[in-house]
Order: sequence, then structure tokens, then C-alpha cells
Amino acid sequence: MTIESTAVNAERASYSTAAAAQPAAKQTRVRYLILAMLFLVTVINYADRATLSITGPVISKELGINAAEMGFIFSAFGWAYVLGQLPGGWLLDRYGSKIVYGLSIFIWSVFTLMQGSIGFLAGGTAVATLFALRFAVGFAEAPSFPGNSRVVAAWFPGQERATASAIFNSAQYFATVLFAPLMGWLTHSFGWHWVFGVMGGLGIVMAGVWMKTVYAPKDHPRINQAELDHIAAGGGLVNMDDGQKKAVSAESGAKWDYIRQLFASRMMVGIFLGQFCINAITYFFITWFPVYLVQARGMSILNAGFIASIPAICGFVGGILGGVMSDAMLRRGYSLTAARKTPIVLGMVMSMAMIACNYTDLQWVIVSLMALAFFGKGIGALGWAVMSDCAPKEITGLSGGVFNMCGNLSSISTPIIIGYIIQSSGSFNGALVFVGANALIAAVSYLVVVGEIKRMELKK
Repeated sequence: MTIESTAVNAERASYSTAAAAQPAAKQTRVRYLILAMLFLVTVINYADRATLSITGPVISKELGINAAEMGFIFSAFGWAYVLGQLPGGWLLDRYGSKIVYGLSIFIWSVFTLMQGSIGFLAGGTAVATLFALRFAVGFAEAPSFPGNSRVVAAWFPGQERATASAIFNSAQYFATVLFAPLMGWLTHSFGWHWVFGVMGGLGIVMAGVWMKTVYAPKDHPRINQAELDHIAAGGGLVNMDDGQKKAVSAESGAKWDYIRQLFASRMMVGIFLGQFCINAITYFFITWFPVYLVQARGMSILNAGFIASIPAICGFVGGILGGVMSDAMLRRGYSLTAARKTPIVLGMVMSMAMIACNYTDLQWVIVSLMALAFFGKGIGALGWAVMSDCAPKEITGLSGGVFNMCGNLSSISTPIIIGYIIQSSGSFNGALVFVGANALIAAVSYLVVVGEIKRMELKK
């Protein structure tokens, strides 16, 4: 046992002893307010990503932007989001979640708002401006999910962490259900400019609410000692930001060595690989799934749009269930490793069901298999809970940034690879096998590569 782990255990013991020595007090539930804020902010995050998807057909027609140019614009967010992960994670560790995340919400909302002004431009100027604004949105949103993971690690004990992570992660599905109809109605009734105005304005308001609502556990004015003791005794990093600014500043020159240590850890490499493969399933459903329904299965665009929402609903339900299952196992005495790996592996095996679509032409069977696959993906999407469990406490934000960067590389590779498979073979069969193979690799990575899941300790 290292000196650092001894110190952590001593800290937990001191909280437990203090809690036992005092009369039992009713806990506050401030951590659930924090979780609600993470959920709401993530809903807005994903809705702002989708603004161009909803308004794109109208914008391209009105401004004369062709399909190739629109594809170029769509790619701006993904490239910037990946590039921004390491700087975003470092800023979170340097200045804390409250300030960096709050500024992130405000900045990406301002750039969302500004996209409504491109109607005054035309041709290449409109393309370049829209690309730049989408790039800025992607870069500004980069700290969001590392920030979510960091807040959960500070505010939730281990036995509640998977559920908390599953709830904020499920917001990506809820955003489609809530805001896609609203943005469609705004575009139809008032024009596409209003979509960016409403969503940008809503984000700016939410940034103010965040700054008034979210604090570090020890600094929150509404938390009592009983809740603080409960979080700390369960392994919550309530002291995460104590002296963090000084420590990260003093060790800023060592951050590249810390990143090297992350990639030298077999556990971390397995987690990064697993997230890359899990995200490949997500990006198949986001990009090629509706096209598959129309081109390969002969559905109308209207029916495909309706049916494509079914996996999103199943993913939402599966995402919540996976977190609840994992935390229930932990409370029943299973090890952290078993409690996290079981839903992930089970979910990935279920996701492989989509390969069976290659052997049937019955539409109801195809829809059922795809719904099962995305339900399984939701159950297995516990990567952020795992990161909250195992990220080194000195660089929780930076670790989340590396994790999210590795995972979102598949947002670039998956659509391209599937496109080449379809173009070369003239069929979606190979594409479904490719996505199912990603699910298999994710399961094998957690079973074979990751090993024991535990908090990683850095070598200074």
C-alpha cells in the first residue's frame, strides 16, 4: 500500500469516525440537485449540437450551400470537440468545475446564438463563417463531459456513482425527444434563425443558473455535515479542489508525463479502447441508421424518422437501467470491478444482435433487433462511471478529457468506414458486422484488458 492510498483511507476513516461520534442527523440531498443540473445542462448541450441537423436543409437551400459544403460544416464540431478535450480537462483541474464548466456553457451558447446571423451572408463567406462558429461550439463544449465526470466523482459515493453517471449520460437521448420537435416547429413557424436564438438564449440563462447552483461539496451553502460525511465515507472526492489550483500550477510541466502514465496503464488503455468501440455504436445510430432503413429496408423517410426514434427511447431506458444495476450490485457486496463490468459486457453482447438483421427481411424483426441493440448499448454505457471510479484524483478533469478524446475519435472514423464499406460492397451487411464487431471488442477489452477497476495513483 502506497503512502497516498494510506492517506486516502485515513481520510475516509476520519469521516466515518466523525459521523459515528455525532448523533444521527437527517442528511440533506443537495447532490441530487447537482445531478439535476448536470442532466439539464447535458440536455442543452446535445440540443445545441443538433441545431444544425434540424435547420440544415432550410439553411442549405436558402444560402445556396451544397451537400459537400454542408458535410464539411457538419464535421467542424467533431474535430474541434476532439481537439479540445485535453485543454478542457486541464482547465477543469486548474480552475475547478464550477468556473470552467459555467464559462463553457456561456461561451458555447453565445456561439450558438451567433449562428442565427449567417443569413446576412452568402456563398463561400457563409460556409466559412458557419464552419468557424460550429468549430467554436465544439471546442467550447469540450469540457462538458469531463466536467460531468469530475462533478460526479466529487459529489457521489461509489455506490451511487454509476446511477448518477447513467442519468447525465442519458440526457443525450432525452434531448432528441424534447428539443427536436421544438426546433422543428420554430423552423417551420418562424424561420431557422429562431432556433439558434432560442437555444443560445436558453444556454446563456442556464450558465447563470449553474453559477448560482453548483459548488464543490464542502463549499455548498445548503449541504449539511451528514451528507458530506456520507459522500466522503463512500469514496467521494469532497476535497478534490482543495489546493488544486496550486498543485496543478506547480505541476503543469508534468502534465504530459501524467498523460503518458495514463497510456502506460493497462487498465486505462482498456477503458479508452472500450469507450471508442461503444461510441462507434452510438455514431452508427446517429448517422447511418436512418439511411439503412430507407435504402436497405425500403421504408419511407417518414416511417424511418419515426422508427429511428425507437432505439433512442430504448437507449434512454437501458442507460438508466445499467447504472441502477451496477450500483445495486455494489450495495449487495459485489466488487467494484464486477459491478461495473457486468452491465458493460452484458450490454455489448446484446448490441451484437444487430448482426442478425442480415438474415431477415421482416421489418418488425429488424426494428426489434435494432431496439435491442441500442438498449444493450445503453446498459453498457458506463464508461463515465468507470472514469469517476478510477481517474487519478490529481487530474480527474484531464483524465476525463483523454477518455472523451479517445472515445470521440470514433465520431470521425465510424461514419467514414461505414461509408466505404457500403460503397465497396453495395450492401449494409458488412456495416452491421463492423458495428457488431466494435461491441465485441468493447466487451473483450473490459473482460481481458482492463483488469481490476480501482483509482489509479500517479507516480510523482
